[in-house]
Amino acid sequence: MKTSPKAERSFSQLRSGRISSSVIARSLLMMLSLLAWFDSPMRCQTQPAGASTLTVVAKNISGAFCLASAGRLSPLVVSSADFPAVRRAIGSLQSDLHAVTGSRVRVFADSLPAAKEIVLIGTIGRSPLIDELIHSGQVDTSGVSGKWEAFLLQVLDKPFPGVDRAFVIAGSDKRGTVYGMYYLSESIGVSPWYWWADVPVRHRPEIFITKGRHIDAPAVKYRGIFINDEAPALSGWAKEKFGGLNHQFYEKVFELILRMKGNFLWPAMWGEAFYDDDALNPELADEYGIVIGTSHHEPMMRAHDEWRRYGKGPWNYEKNDSVLKVFWRNGISRMGTYESLVTIGMRGDGDEPMSQSANIDLLERIVKDQRVILNEVTGKDPARIPQVWALYKEVQEYYDKGMRVPDDVTLLLCDDNWGNIRKLPKLSDKPRGGGYGIYYHFDYVGGPRNYKWLNTNQISRVWEQMHLAYSYGVDRLWIVNVGDIKPMEFPIQFFLSHAWNPNAWTADRLPDFTVRWAEEQFGAQYAKEIADILAKYTQYNSRRKPELLSPDTYSLVHFHEAETIASDYSALAASAQRVAKLLPPAYQDAYFQLVLHPVLACSNLNDLYVTVAKNRLAARQGRATANDLAARARKLFDQDSLISYRYNHTLAGGKWNHMMDQTHIGYTYWQQPDYNSMPSVNEISLPDTSAMGVAVEGSTGWWPAAKEEARLPEFSPFGIKVHTIDVFNRGSRPFNYSAVPGMRWVHIEPAKGVIAKEQRLRVSIDWHRVPSGKSNTPVTIYGPNKSCVVINIPVDNDAPSTMSGIKGFVESDGYISAEAEHFTNAVGSSSVSWLCIPGLGRTLSGMTPVPVSSEVQHPGGEAPRLEYNMWFSSKGEVKVNTYLSPTLNFHNGPGLRFAVSFDGEQPTMINMHAGESNQRWEQWVAQNINIQTSIHHIAEPGWHTLKFWMVDPGVVVQKFVVETGDPRKSYLGPPESFRLISSGSVQ
Repeated sequence: MKTSPKAERSFSQLRSGRISSSVIARSLLMMLSLLAWFDSPMRCQTQPAGASTLTVVAKNISGAFCLASAGRLSPLVVSSADFPAVRRAIGSLQSDLHAVTGSRVRVFADSLPAAKEIVLIGTIGRSPLIDELIHSGQVDTSGVSGKWEAFLLQVLDKPFPGVDRAFVIAGSDKRGTVYGMYYLSESIGVSPWYWWADVPVRHRPEIFITKGRHIDAPAVKYRGIFINDEAPALSGWAKEKFGGLNHQFYEKVFELILRMKGNFLWPAMWGEAFYDDDALNPELADEYGIVIGTSHHEPMMRAHDEWRRYGKGPWNYEKNDSVLKVFWRNGISRMGTYESLVTIGMRGDGDEPMSQSANIDLLERIVKDQRVILNEVTGKDPARIPQVWALYKEVQEYYDKGMRVPDDVTLLLCDDNWGNIRKLPKLSDKPRGGGYGIYYHFDYVGGPRNYKWLNTNQISRVWEQMHLAYSYGVDRLWIVNVGDIKPMEFPIQFFLSHAWNPNAWTADRLPDFTVRWAEEQFGAQYAKEIADILAKYTQYNSRRKPELLSPDTYSLVHFHEAETIASDYSALAASAQRVAKLLPPAYQDAYFQLVLHPVLACSNLNDLYVTVAKNRLAARQGRATANDLAARARKLFDQDSLISYRYNHTLAGGKWNHMMDQTHIGYTYWQQPDYNSMPSVNEISLPDTSAMGVAVEGSTGWWPAAKEEARLPEFSPFGIKVHTIDVFNRGSRPFNYSAVPGMRWVHIEPAKGVIAKEQRLRVSIDWHRVPSGKSNTPVTIYGPNKSCVVINIPVDNDAPSTMSGIKGFVESDGYISAEAEHFTNAVGSSSVSWLCIPGLGRTLSGMTPVPVSSEVQHPGGEAPRLEYNMWFSSKGEVKVNTYLSPTLNFHNGPGLRFAVSFDGEQPTMINMHAGESNQRWEQWVAQNINIQTSIHHIAEPGWHTLKFWMVDPGVVVQKFVVETGDPRKSYLGPPESFRLISSGSVQ
């Protein structure tokens, strides 16, 4: 039958938002059209390439199903008996496909149209036509029927009399059918972020689907997000856009979750109450098919703010249990038949710890009483009502001390709020009926510092921790705190994609995910460049979160670390701006939100702190540049607000106003400042004279005032090639300078000139003319008024004498620095191998033994290990600093262990959690590294082999720094040493 004019008006009302949910439920079904934006296997970002035999193409291929051609769309056939969630999804897909093709599709309910090709959509058991195809054997539902949220896509020939081809979308349940439709929508070019990030839909009038079959189903049962810490950004935006966090707001959230194959939500809760603020919120969640819960400290479907509104007396079960029981009973009664996941247990008021007097017996009584309420209100056995108990913060301690809940309850394990999982079940544990979940964080309010402003989450680290969880049997619930949703778009989609199919994206394919995500938002032409920008900016941000930055974070004098950080970010910003100029106008708003803004904002912020640090040092040294640096810092501070203004007020006509209201400059303790405040800078008065000052790399002092010897870091053929000297004016009048080396093989550029304020000299060595062995030579800097400064240049030309066929790192300047990925040998066993996780950590990548569920290994002999050849020009005691990802003791045993040795010595066992305290944990997460030190002895100069031995699984090593002398300290540690990669060549 044809859709009536009345029905078409209803569809139009639905799209414009001028229709109630009851009318929607009574409306005839809505439309769908499809368009291929690239010829590829039909897939979305959760699927690895080649997983489907279906292919969306933009031209007719023999036997292909024609979805759209020449302005005509194959009609949709649906059942009026299907679920409201399915009908909702058809409505949004109608809009998607009209945007893609420019044409509208007709919808037929319960009967076949007079058409040669049709799209048949429905839920198994709710669609008579699909059930008929199943019973006749034309549709094979193995792998779909009876499964949770599974779906099937298939092209059929001659399915019904008079129909040449049908494209079937069949779901095992309501969400399975919804996912099938959104999967199709994403495959033809509609990003899940089309509304939330203004990603444009590309016009494609021709869509064909080749013959084939695709089935899919989730690995994790509940997959969702938690909107949290939502003030001032999200709350201010939603109030302006929708009047608050009401059903109009949540409709956008529900659709977004479903488009990414999620199914679960913890709603916003600070000053908000999902059920109480808008009665349509839970009704629409149920119609969309979203499972609703309440956060880890909001039991029995009651929002935290509802206790402030309606509670009486203290939030204390010992003193006020009768009032609390009524409060909770009302929450379960209000829940009704809506699909929910009930949080049980109890924490202190406002997400605080329980009182010191709280004990396990009391908490177990609370859970027992809550389950009685569940039974009495619903009339169901509590074991049939999905429940979750969150082992958050101190609650885990109760579990570790013996507290237990019924077996049907899901144990929600948690991270430390910084992306490091605290506890996992033992592989030997008896399976739980309720299974296990993980509560993860992309955003947090609390110590050691809030982080709410921008995305600082590397998908490589998310993958590593959630892969660990899945390997230990955590597959019932994955939920992540996403703060304001924006600007966490990229990691949100990865988290939900990974939850859908944890095996789809292996570690080596993580860069592919980033490229594919960039391609989905911006097209294929610049996807690799955009992916590189995304990967680098999240790695740069993960070194230290923006809220934790200060002028003292990075070293100004060692390895040019601070300047390198700022220049690397500046180069990344330039790359991002270059790509922006190449993208068509339609992509500019989306690109600014998803790529350009965070890079510009973080580049500017890092530059600000480095400039402030340089100003303070310049002021202490009396440099003429001090005041210029102060002025530049103020300009950068102002620029920060202008970047936020552009986001809030110019994007999409002001659509995202308030989304960048989060303060992020001027923290003094864990809580956010009330407003951004300019870091203090210093200004000086310069005399009306010329006076020379000299500073050398590696020292905060200046000469001639300093009493100690001026000395550059040591040069060697396999060390840093250039060291620097700053010659600066301490007065207002320019002066002439010259730099004269004591040996002709010392090169200085520029060797002479006029200095108005300052000049950086680059010092290098002509290694073809340097004598063998160690030597020292002076460089004399001559300035005004017969002033001069002598700087010592130490040189070590004791190069390896036996290079042939040997690869490895070479000592220089008192250290050897080696990225873990650059091993000489990776030795495994029959049960263990080594995995490189690209992009993980602060500088390059991470290495970890796999499988992560393998047994404990005993170091020595032929046990699993990584080996690193190293050339030492010195001998004696050395320190090995092993840089590890800050993985927690998730076994809750004595700690995760590894071992280190050189050559054939007895391995030194190291517990990465020995001496763990809250102060040390704060240092680990603030710096995003756990550095463990061991002492070893090198008997003679020459080649030696550092061995990193596996003991416990789950340890991730990023880098090694071997100290042979007095080390130069820096935040990231020394840059990687030169390594021989073949005879006589270095890298």
